[in-house]
Order: sequence, then structure tokens, then C-alpha cells
Amino acid sequence: MRLQNRIKGLIAITLVFVGLTGCGEYQRVLKSSDPNVKYEYAKRAFNEKKYAQASSLLEEVIHVFKGSEKAEESLYLLGLSNYENKDYPTASTYFSTYYSRYPRGKYAELARFYSGYGYYLDSPDVQLDQSGTIRAIEELQAFIDYFPRSERVSIAQNAIFELQDKLTLKELQNAQLYYNLGTYLGNNYESAIIVARNAIKEYPYSKYKEDLEMLMLKSRYQIASLSVEEKKTDRYRDVIDEYYSFINNFPDGPNRKEADLIFKIASRHVADNAER
Repeated sequence: MRLQNRIKGLIAITLVFVGLTGCGEYQRVLKSSDPNVKYEYAKRAFNEKKYAQASSLLEEVIHVFKGSEKAEESLYLLGLSNYENKDYPTASTYFSTYYSRYPRGKYAELARFYSGYGYYLDSPDVQLDQSGTIRAIEELQAFIDYFPRSERVSIAQNAIFELQDKLTLKELQNAQLYYNLGTYLGNNYESAIIVARNAIKEYPYSKYKEDLEMLMLKSRYQIASLSVEEKKTDRYRDVIDEYYSFINNFPDGPNRKEADLIFKIASRHVADNAER
């Protein structure tokens, strides 16, 4: 038992010593006036997954090596160090600087991919401003346009679809908000229809398309039911048209039962009015 404890103690001391030695070496390199020493240590630090150390050193030497092959590699590794350290906005900035400065560079394909994918990983919650999501889509689409045969194209496409669904969900929530407001300070059902229709036009293949179309149908129904008598029949006909459009696209969807009920009410009103 004593021997085991002694061995554990020696291992712990060794690990601390190695850590202090490594830290001491980094501090010496940091104080060095030789950019090549910093460059080589930065590459070693990156390979050892010491991304913060690699990043700080590369930031120092990148300007010294301007115009050389080392400058190109330093810029790419600087972006990748921040990416691996999960600082995606900073990483994407360095990657976009890389492919702008070296459009035919050795790492141009990877830089374009990681620039877009970094923005994808940093895409904010749907409740927040989505400018970062839009930027991610733009960067990933540019990557696909520049490198259509890349093995990473499918990854980029799937990320774009996911990001577009996020934007569509935000529009669905906006349309739902208008619907929930009803006639408060005006006819918000019309606004719900406009927002939903524009979202479908912008993202026709979104998984939220059925929800958007159902919201349009419900909004049409609310508009018709709240209309003055002389306008009800025409607006219920609009409901019927919206219903046929909906079931044509989603004949077996989970909203079919509710849609059929709306159609039944609208059809009954139109038929009753025709008999008068």
C-alpha cells in the first residue's frame, strides 16, 4: 500500500514538473526575438492541442513573415487554432482573411469551409438576431460554389438546410405572433399570412412549410368569420381555395383533421348563402 502511494506521489510530481517545464518553455519562446523560434513552437503547440499558446505566438509572427510561405501557413493555423479553441467568430475572420489574401492558396478550400462552418457552429438561438446565421449560409454557399467537388460539400449542404430551417422557424414564430394578436390594433391575421407566404417563398423546402401553410389557412378562416356579412361568402371562398392548396401539398399531414373541419364550415356557409 505504501509502495502504491509512493508511486502515485512520484507520478503526480512528474506531471507537475512536466507541466511547469512546458510552461517555462512557452514563456521563454514568448520572450524570444526570433520569429522562427516562435513559429516552430507554435506549430508544435498546435499539434499538442495547446491552441491558446499557438494562437498567441502566431499572432506575433504573422506580420513578420508577410509575403512568405510561412505567412500563409501562419494565417491558416491561426484561424484553425481559434477554431479548435471554439472561438468561432475570430476563427472565421482569420479564415476569410486567408482566402481573400490567398484565393488559390494551399489551404483555400479548407479556409472557406471552416469559415462557414465556424459561423454555423456559432449560429445564435432562434430568439436572437440571426445575422450570424445568414452569414453562415452565405459563407457555406460560397464554399460550395468555389469547390463543388469537395468531399465536404454534403456537410456544408446539410448545415445550410439546418440554418435555413432555423430562419424559417423564426418567421413561423413571427407569423404565429401576429395570429395570436388577432384583431388587436388592426387585422393581424393579414400580417400573419404575409409573413408565412414570404417564408414559404424564401424557403420552399423547409420542414416548417406545413405549419406555415396551416397558419395561412387558419388566418383566412379567422378573417372570413370576422368579416361583415356582405363580405363573408367571398372570404370563405378564399378559405376553401387555401384549403385545397394545403391538402394538395399535405394530404396526410398531422393538421389534416383541423383543415377538414375548417373546410366543412366554410363550405357550409358558401352553400347556405347560395340557397338564399
